[in-house]
Amino acid sequence: MARNKEGLVLLLDVGPTMHNALPEIKKVCSMLIQKKLIYGKFDEVGVVVFGTQETDNELTKEVGGYEHVVVLRNIKVVDGDLVDAFQELPRGNFDGDYLDAIVVGMDMLIKKYQATNKGKKRLCLITNALCPIKDSCEGTKEDQVGTIAAQMSAHGMKMESVIVRGRLSGEGDQIIMDENDRLLNIFSEKTSAKAVYVESPTALLGAIKTRNISPVTIFRGDLEIGSNMKIKVWVYKKTSEEKFPTLKKYSDKAPSTDRFATHEVKVDYEYKSVEDPNKVVPPEQRIKGYRYGPQVVPISSAEWDAVKFKPEKSVKLLGFTDASNIMRHYYMKDVNIFIPEPGNARAALAAFCFS
Repeated sequence: MARNKEGLVLLLDVGPTMHNALPEIKKVCSMLIQKKLIYGKFDEVGVVVFGTQETDNELTKEVGGYEHVVVLRNIKVVDGDLVDAFQELPRGNFDGDYLDAIVVGMDMLIKKYQATNKGKKRLCLITNALCPIKDSCEGTKEDQVGTIAAQMSAHGMKMESVIVRGRLSGEGDQIIMDENDRLLNIFSEKTSAKAVYVESPTALLGAIKTRNISPVTIFRGDLEIGSNMKIKVWVYKKTSEEKFPTLKKYSDKAPSTDRFATHEVKVDYEYKSVEDPNKVVPPEQRIKGYRYGPQVVPISSAEWDAVKFKPEKSVKLLGFTDASNIMRHYYMKDVNIFIPEPGNARAALAAFCFS
């Protein structure tokens, strides 16, 4: 699969204790797919529901078990049909076993991508974790979770667990909840996974990642505190404005029966002389002109380079101010984060003391 394209399997608990939260989950999942259609139209998504009366997954047919788990959609490129599918999520009548769902989701990712696409395979579990999971045939539940976590790491998978509690969920047995929380925490300790607890529709909206973006440094060098003090730092973007992808020109001149039509539009520009409209002016004879009153002043690229301000790339501390002076709306612009240069103990110590 292409670079930065993700393979995602959504694991949705639709058991009786999740019925109150299902309307919000439908909205969030639909929004997730709609965003992927805009920003990640080549991403591939699969959907698994558990807690249903029916059972429909390959592992049940191959080895048995994994009951009440249904593969609602196999992993394939996102499309509008998937958005519509979330409007018809089934309401199950059995307590869901999230470990069975995780194993089914892992099996789907392994069969789809084999050893490829490491780091871009992701499971997203949405449950309230109020129901007990089945006892393992061999070893304890902790051993079972450890084995699953090891397989996730071996195949380069990541997992997010969104635990729905509070207003979105009913009351549960505290002992069962504590056990489930402990088991989900094992995933966080042994593999690339994290658990997020949400208690409101707004929190649920922000709990599911649309896509993963690899951090890239925008600056590596000295943070100048003063003329006699410099700290080696790396600077990353913490937040930045998300812009819509640029739209491309589309031609409908090709016959509707032509399956290989690209519908691309190619635009060519020609510059012609005012004195001789039939003469095309080649690039080497053209120069940019800028209006100054009624006149047009020609300025060559060499002249632009001569007067262009070319500062050295650096970061300097200009002063301090109280946090109350920084208005919240200032953070709507790009925000950067500074970290000491990795492996530089002196930079790490200086940054710690400075902070």
